Amino acid sequence: MPETVPTVDPRRWKALIFIALAQLMVVLDATIVNIALPSAQKDLGITDANRQWVITAYALAFGGLLLFGGRVADLWGRKRTFITGLAGFALASALGGAAANEGVLLGARALQGFFGALLAPSALSLLAVTFTEARERAKAFGIFGAIAGGGGAVGLILGGVLTEYMNWRWTFFVNIPFAVVAATGAYLVIREPAGSRNPSRLDIPGVVLATLGLVSLVYGFTRAESDGWLAGPTLGLFAAAAVLLLAFVLVESKVKAPLLPLRVVADRNRAGVYASLGLAVIGMFGLFLFLTYYLQIVKHYTPVETGLAFLPMVAGMITGSTQIGARLMTRIRPRLLMAPGFVVAATGMLVLTQIDLDTSYPALILPGFLLMGLGMGTAFMPAMSLATHGVQPRDAGVASAMVNTSQQVGGAIGTALLNTIAASATTAYATSHAAGARSRDLLKLQSMVHGYSTAIWWAVGILLLAGAIAFTLINTGRPGAGSPAASSADGERAAEGADEVPVPVMAH
Repeated sequence: MPETVPTVDPRRWKALIFIALAQLMVVLDATIVNIALPSAQKDLGITDANRQWVITAYALAFGGLLLFGGRVADLWGRKRTFITGLAGFALASALGGAAANEGVLLGARALQGFFGALLAPSALSLLAVTFTEARERAKAFGIFGAIAGGGGAVGLILGGVLTEYMNWRWTFFVNIPFAVVAATGAYLVIREPAGSRNPSRLDIPGVVLATLGLVSLVYGFTRAESDGWLAGPTLGLFAAAAVLLLAFVLVESKVKAPLLPLRVVADRNRAGVYASLGLAVIGMFGLFLFLTYYLQIVKHYTPVETGLAFLPMVAGMITGSTQIGARLMTRIRPRLLMAPGFVVAATGMLVLTQIDLDTSYPALILPGFLLMGLGMGTAFMPAMSLATHGVQPRDAGVASAMVNTSQQVGGAIGTALLNTIAASATTAYATSHAAGARSRDLLKLQSMVHGYSTAIWWAVGILLLAGAIAFTLINTGRPGAGSPAASSADGERAAEGADEVPVPVMAH
């Protein structure tokens, strides 16, 4: 089925700069505050019981409202939503940096999450509707994928520098120049293609059910980390999430203009992307969390040294995304990039399971980081492109939101699940080795490292599962070539008629 070739926007590469800058701001904000949290807690007198809310308030608002943000972008216009998200994020960051007490800081974090939920899907959907030619799309998503994968590590570096040499408030204030430059550039440069909006009325029941369901799910994993997996509140939240999300699916199958058209997630290729990305982020979050503590507490690195230690991983992600993923995406099938990419990342994680009290950074940690970065960069690049390709332009926002939702939910699950595994392994090791311990402090460190290593072993398995899902579910052909296998396996897509671009999904 031939497709009308859209007019190429001559300013599209300039637009990519400002879209990528906004994405970097959102991604690094997820980790930059982690480094500053101890200082902020001390300065504002936040209790140990409440400090998690600095992270949780953002995660709940961001994760719970992403589908709403994606639908608003489709309805209201992606450029307008993008600039509104940037402006709101800057104001919320200013409020957080100036916070005089705990309540103001938590409110600012929730506002950041709200505006981030508008910003993230509109950024990715702008990219999806701006770059439609296969080779250009590969380059653009290579850059975007590198930023999405490496932004968290950049946040650790920047957070360390700002906290150590200035103060924790600058981890919020630093967002303001990012947002001002990105919003100004977007206003002057970005052109949204005509006819790509979805004028249907907003699905209010879908918004309420999706938001409450995702908030319950994310909060359930947060409570599992602190209260235990079998605690009453934890089980109650998981049960509520299951009921609400099931009701959401039922409502979406009935309403005329659904918040999440089921055709977006019913396609096996996009479903494979969402599932594998969510699992990969579980492993990534576990690595950042445990290696940050390991380097600072066990190896006695400063915050800046800790951030710099992650730089090789960032370099690996950029190389994997722009030099491997982008170059090969137009030549081979996506699953032949994604599955091996996740396996290489799992190999790097496997190396890092061998950490102990006197591990050498150059001999063991550095190779592990490089493999992790190369693998993730190679896998993320085609995943970002495939997740939004093959959908109608009017669904681009919500398809983009699903990418971010899978990553946000994966991050919440990863933090809670792997932290619980590490804590249990630490306690078990300390108990079994207490009798023969030479020093209580030494035993504490040994137990901690054993816990981290155990959790990283689990992360290895999760990354391998992500690779298996990508290889099994994602069967579209390489861009520009027909894929008989994909055509025969995806008969349901043909039944959708005009709802989707025919196979191959990545050929536009």
